[in-house]
Amino acid sequence: MTDTILVLTEDTLAQSDVRHIVGLHPDEAPTYRVLVPADTERPLVPWIIDALSMGELREAWDRATGHEPDRTEARQTAAEQIAGSVAAFEAAGRTATGEVTDDDPLPALRNAVARGDVREVVVVTYPHMVEDTFHTDWASRAREELHVPVLHLYAGTSELG
Repeated sequence: MTDTILVLTEDTLAQSDVRHIVGLHPDEAPTYRVLVPADTERPLVPWIIDALSMGELREAWDRATGHEPDRTEARQTAAEQIAGSVAAFEAAGRTATGEVTDDDPLPALRNAVARGDVREVVVVTYPHMVEDTFHTDWASRAREELHVPVLHLYAGTSELG
């Protein structure tokens, strides 16, 4: 049985994010599996609120006017984010693999945990005001469904979600 930590993220992990994750198990060498959804169907209103709260006016406008990535673009972006994240783990001296999931990553998490080699899940996202407040974010949903520890980190910080 492999000792795997699933890392669910919505963007390329920064080196600081990887340091925080690796720092959770400094004397161990688990395998990391990075999951990134090919996000094409995020709910419009929460997405716009998040973009505006982070000062991403152009992104909010594009989304509000219907400029969403198509399936191919979304999968390509997710694959690039995985490659960058895996490289960051390798630069930290750790073994990592990656996988693109569907829009809703919970089925992929559920399947990975059911295989029996997952010790815990680390979710790394930007703050999402609506989802975090109403506990509909990935980490909250994973905590309700999975029978492994789930940690939620905010990207680029050491803050817990």
